[in-house]
Amino acid sequence: MLDIVTPESVGLDSGQLARVGEHLDKRYVGPGKIPGSITLVARRGQVCYLDVQGQRDVERGTPMTEDSILRIYSMTKPLTSVALMTLHERGLFSLDDAVHRYIPAWRGLRVWRAGSYPLFDTVRPARHMTIRDLFMHTSGLTYGFTQASNVDAAYRELEVGLPRPNYTLQDMIDQLAQLPLEFSPGERWNYSMATDVLGYLVEVISGQSLPDYLRSTILEPLGMTDTSFVIAPDKVQRFASCYERNLKKEMVLNDDGQDSDYTSRSFYSGGGGLVSTVHDYYRFCQMLLNGGSLEGQRIIGSRTLAFMARNHLPGGADMSRYATGGFSESAYEGVGFGLGFANKLNPVQNGYPGSVGSYFWGGLASTLFWVDPVEDLTVVFMTQLIPSSTFNFRGQLENIIYAALE
Repeated sequence: MLDIVTPESVGLDSGQLARVGEHLDKRYVGPGKIPGSITLVARRGQVCYLDVQGQRDVERGTPMTEDSILRIYSMTKPLTSVALMTLHERGLFSLDDAVHRYIPAWRGLRVWRAGSYPLFDTVRPARHMTIRDLFMHTSGLTYGFTQASNVDAAYRELEVGLPRPNYTLQDMIDQLAQLPLEFSPGERWNYSMATDVLGYLVEVISGQSLPDYLRSTILEPLGMTDTSFVIAPDKVQRFASCYERNLKKEMVLNDDGQDSDYTSRSFYSGGGGLVSTVHDYYRFCQMLLNGGSLEGQRIIGSRTLAFMARNHLPGGADMSRYATGGFSESAYEGVGFGLGFANKLNPVQNGYPGSVGSYFWGGLASTLFWVDPVEDLTVVFMTQLIPSSTFNFRGQLENIIYAALE
């Protein structure tokens, strides 16, 4: 269980922070819009607020608990990005290396011009895809669920990246080798399976499986004992069910936590495959806030991490200048993107009061986190409702939590 200090001892107002739980209960948990939630706020290296409410399994009436295990989906991406950058620190690759240097079958990737699967009209890209493009989602790859183009329709038809028996990262790489890119690398920002490809590169460059490398490099050193791609039998009872909002605005079951394929998987998605707890993910965030170490365990260099958290978009522009497609885990205005994280460039343009330089991401089931080095603050929010665009939890929590700063 987490040790919790008073908000006032770390410069926050407890009365204002209490409004987080009141807001979630009144607006979301009580009316049945989400099953339950866990919200953690920490400042100066100490947890000062933890709100747990609602249910982790509505059908069985099981309450949400502090140690509930939840699907974090795209909050997997920062862990995979940090993992690959630890290999960068060993001099094993450069950001501007062509991806086909490590995936030879991708040397001939082309860009969509017209047509639909399997009859595409394509052209050569203006330049090769680089590893930096994969980190930044400027690779030209996409996601099947975005439903915005003939290319993502092909992803859906081939079920690219969808977990199923005996499907592997190598299968995903082989499928993508046969499909065109949405655009020439570097031209635009498009949320995509790029981080799954980073996970594959972890395997190629390290010589270990992605789960093994994450475990030895990040999870075990940080004591993240409940974070994994597969739910162990003795932990299934703590695994939350996942829900989705249908067209009638009803919350319906998406994945039964007690009968889920997370108990047996062969596809290790570096872009969205991990499950975790609020405690585990907080330890990852605190490591980030500390500049790459926690409790004497150095995960990544402070300069490397600061480099990752900077805006890497050309000319220092925000995502509104480069983003395409209809889905992301972030607003675009006033927000940049680095190597695995979005970062706040301009709170006024963004419309929410987080500090310049804070960095963050979220997950498909409405989980989110942010790290604010200016205020020495980190926040982790977890629930299980798909899609994450249903409600603006990030903006609402920013408004309430920053108002508590003394």
